[in-house]
Amino acid sequence: MSRLELRKAGLQQRVLPTYRIPFVETFAKACPSGLSVFTGQPQSGEMITRVVQLQGARLVNTTNYHFRDPASKFYLCWQTGILKWLNEWQPDILIVEANPRYLSTRQAIRWMHQRQRPVIGWGLGAPTLVGMLAPLRKAQRRSFIHSLDALIAYSQRGKQEYENLGIDPERIFVAPNATALKPTNPPKERPLSYQAKPNVLFIGRLQARKKIDNLLYACAQLPETLQPHVVIIGEGPARQSWEILAQAIYPNAEFTGARHGAELDPYFEQADLFVLPGTGGLAVQQAMAYGLPVIAAQGDGTQDDLVHLATEQREGNGWIVPPDDIPALTDALQAALSDVPDLRRKGQESYRIVESEANVEQMADVFVEAIQTITGNARYHRIKD
Repeated sequence: MSRLELRKAGLQQRVLPTYRIPFVETFAKACPSGLSVFTGQPQSGEMITRVVQLQGARLVNTTNYHFRDPASKFYLCWQTGILKWLNEWQPDILIVEANPRYLSTRQAIRWMHQRQRPVIGWGLGAPTLVGMLAPLRKAQRRSFIHSLDALIAYSQRGKQEYENLGIDPERIFVAPNATALKPTNPPKERPLSYQAKPNVLFIGRLQARKKIDNLLYACAQLPETLQPHVVIIGEGPARQSWEILAQAIYPNAEFTGARHGAELDPYFEQADLFVLPGTGGLAVQQAMAYGLPVIAAQGDGTQDDLVHLATEQREGNGWIVPPDDIPALTDALQAALSDVPDLRRKGQESYRIVESEANVEQMADVFVEAIQTITGNARYHRIKD
């Protein structure tokens, strides 16, 4: 990885989840004079396990004041003490979440620009806004995005959405949304037949948008010989209702509760297929690192960059299905589970993608590239309309 010729770097996050530790600690190695991370606490219902310690980076905790639920389109957040942190740390480059709903971030951007120091936004993209207040929200988002000096998107779709706002494509970078380091061990050798039932795995927060109910209905519609053992790992407000549903229509589903770190290893190793029936998908890349093929519903674009259908140019590693389409999910499950050799080939391709295209190290390298591009200009330029 390249190293930066900067004195200090700062990273702002509303909440720093534990799954971001590999990325932050890897990125910190590229900042020889220091990385400071400014972050707050989640709301209790978010079920986010936050970082309490970092190796090689300075962790600064603050208080988040939340207005409404983060899932609400009217959510707002204020982080206390952000100017105090900047004054004490004096970063030469600042990376912030590209989210205009975090009101204190505007203060940080102004502080940096007053000192002729660049700010990079890191975000999902700029998906379509709907509703009566959509024009006002669009204007606020556009103003915020154009106050940044560069953007790092999670996916190619996110990059295109930023371009649609009028941002110079040369100031937009795409970093794979990775949670797993480049694998160092070869992928697990899985047999070409199931020992009993196939094992399907899901990992994530158990909230309505994850659509575990769709997965249960789809599995129930499979031929009995293909109906898998489904392991659902995670906690959240929808768990109880989904457990009741599983008892009624698909009792061969196991809810384990939350698991983290090394606790997940045996579940990945025993699985035959990873399924993401709803939105989200940070665990997809981690599952691929274990050589698992993936079925994912179309979502925010990160799935499209990780899960590929087979073409003449490349081997596929899974299936992308329309959101909220139970028949399509059922068909994908049946295609996956009925051809074990093909399933194993797709798993090998998943491993190859994580090994060579989408891992934490490459994610950090994109951050370094973005910083070097912005700070390497002879003159300091802001993104403008």
